[in-house]
Amino acid sequence: MLRFGLRSKFILLSCFLFLLPWLGYEYVWEMEKFLRQGQEKTLVGTTRALATALHERPALFDEQTNFLDQVVKGRDLYAYNLKNPIQLDGKLNDWDSYQPLFWHYDKRYLQKTDNKHQASDLSFDHMVGKFDNYLYAVFKVTDNTLIYRAKNSLSITNNDYLQIGLKTPDGQFNTYIIAPRQDGWINAFDANTKTPFTKIQGYFESTESGYNVELRFPINMLGNKLGFAIVDVDNKEALLEPKIMSTSNLNNPNDLGSVLVPSPEISRILKGMGHSGSRIWVVDNHHRVLAQSGTIQNADGVWADGLANQAPETWWQRFEQNYLHPIYYKILTRPENEFLDTLHDVASMQGTHLAKALKGQPASSWRLTPDSKAVILSAAYPIWIQDQVIGAVIAEETTNGVRTLRNKSLEKLFNVILAVMLIGTVTLFFFASRISSRIRRLRDTAEQAIDAQGRVTGSINYSDANDEIGDLSRSFSNIVSRLGGYTDYLENMSSRLSHELRTPVAVVRSSLENLQSLPQNELSQKYLDRASEGVKRLGKIITTMSEATRLEQSIQSNEPEPFDLQKVINGCMQGYQLTYPNHLFALDVCQSKLPMQGAPEFIAQLLDKLINNAMEFSEANTAINVSLMQTENKATLTVSNTGPALPDGLTEHIFDSMVSVRSQQMQQQPHLGLGLYIVRLVCDYHKGSVTAKNNEQGDGVVFAVSLPLHN
Repeated sequence: MLRFGLRSKFILLSCFLFLLPWLGYEYVWEMEKFLRQGQEKTLVGTTRALATALHERPALFDEQTNFLDQVVKGRDLYAYNLKNPIQLDGKLNDWDSYQPLFWHYDKRYLQKTDNKHQASDLSFDHMVGKFDNYLYAVFKVTDNTLIYRAKNSLSITNNDYLQIGLKTPDGQFNTYIIAPRQDGWINAFDANTKTPFTKIQGYFESTESGYNVELRFPINMLGNKLGFAIVDVDNKEALLEPKIMSTSNLNNPNDLGSVLVPSPEISRILKGMGHSGSRIWVVDNHHRVLAQSGTIQNADGVWADGLANQAPETWWQRFEQNYLHPIYYKILTRPENEFLDTLHDVASMQGTHLAKALKGQPASSWRLTPDSKAVILSAAYPIWIQDQVIGAVIAEETTNGVRTLRNKSLEKLFNVILAVMLIGTVTLFFFASRISSRIRRLRDTAEQAIDAQGRVTGSINYSDANDEIGDLSRSFSNIVSRLGGYTDYLENMSSRLSHELRTPVAVVRSSLENLQSLPQNELSQKYLDRASEGVKRLGKIITTMSEATRLEQSIQSNEPEPFDLQKVINGCMQGYQLTYPNHLFALDVCQSKLPMQGAPEFIAQLLDKLINNAMEFSEANTAINVSLMQTENKATLTVSNTGPALPDGLTEHIFDSMVSVRSQQMQQQPHLGLGLYIVRLVCDYHKGSVTAKNNEQGDGVVFAVSLPLHN
């Protein structure tokens, strides 16, 4: 059965300290939830503040969005903000980073349906962008037959050409044609007057699959409608009808597609919010982006300084960074600033929060980036003009700041908890060790105060400590002291009884002797004989009690002397064989000397008690076995006989005073159980021991005396 000491229990209880990190983590996790809720409220407040600045300002939106009922991609164009000016060289290298924004036009955009049309016949990729005060357009055209304008031709349409249709800010509809004679710099012609129009400039470059065209013109000549058409003339001799693929119908000004240029006015307003630390969007009611400010990588939602990791300066910071943080971040995750942003340079925004905002309700939403490295919070707030939602403000932030604060809080919390656990465990261990040591010392003292026979052999030094263990030691000391007094009373009772009874017994004995000297009738003589016999037995009892008392007194005053144990035992056994010729003795005594230090007469008395006890309990015609042998530095004397076995549980107390196991048939002679008590006294005097047990056959008893030899 497992046994748990106080130290083990205290260590087990100290394991509950490991709950502290879990409780701390749960607390910080709840704190992070509140921080996220606060961040969400703050972000909604940011969008509301910006939307308030845009409320009831129709001039910012009329030219951009109000006139549209529906926006169709490919027809309605969006001028992306370009980071750098475009070099017009027909190489398209400047457009590499914008390739995902190109829109592909195929046979669906032919003016006339042609089911046999192949992509190699005519198709193109196109986008428009804005930089500074210019609008740029790029066309990557696939055309299997390129026909330039003839050098001496006045016609600008009897060849492949690019047609531009736009509305000016004052609503005038103009069309322009670009018909290159060769690769190189190009200008537009007014489609109506056929005169050059130099404000539209560009570069034409033929390719293996067709040609590239780059254009630019001042943005102030553009209103809110713009369209392009690629006219493919494959054979000017055959006068075939050319194929026209366009972004919108340039023949009818009402069918012309719209163009959305990011609003500079709104962008200037957003710049004032650039210090909010959020990425902010303003979109129209067709989800198209009118202006955008900030980057999501810098929008961590926390304005506090010191979030960035700094180089350790002290030894504790180095220890924390090198040893503790690797352990902490087994369960914690570091927020990463590099993550995939799918809304970078988008032309239109989507989301449930935006849909609700365009219905007039502020909303927010959380989303995980596609690479699962960041969580982005988006909040949208509607922009009102004359009780109508004309657009919405969207603000976005990541939770990296909150997660960084959470990690730093957990780092500090774990440091404190580790210190508390370490100090607490060590303190509990030493506390448990102190209590356990005091209890063990009290236990050892208590066991040493009382021997195996229940006699009080010493006292308990009580503790002055003012606690429960101190009270227990004082209680034990008091108990042992009172038990010692009672034991002394019992041990001295026989000597006091023998002393007190000796005189009255002598008086009774002399009186009976005087009466017996007088003539008595038969009945009186009978009573006198019975009384004399009782007095005689009483005298034997007193003699036995006096013998034990004298032996105790002799032991206390006797000086030990050297003697040969083997010689004493042999001499005694020879005497027993002569004295008790009717009993059989089987001897097995070693012949070597067994030197001892003590009293040979006490040893003879010990053997006398054992032999008398064996003769009294042995069966008739059975031998009493006596052996003496040396084992290392001890001599072992055994006396065994066949006869009644010892009762269970009495082998340890049979050597106590006044203990006897004799039956009623064996009580004809007075016995006080002092014989084996004397044996134990002699053994204790010689620093030996005596045991009694039933033999292996269960038909007899073996007494074994172990005595130390003196070398």
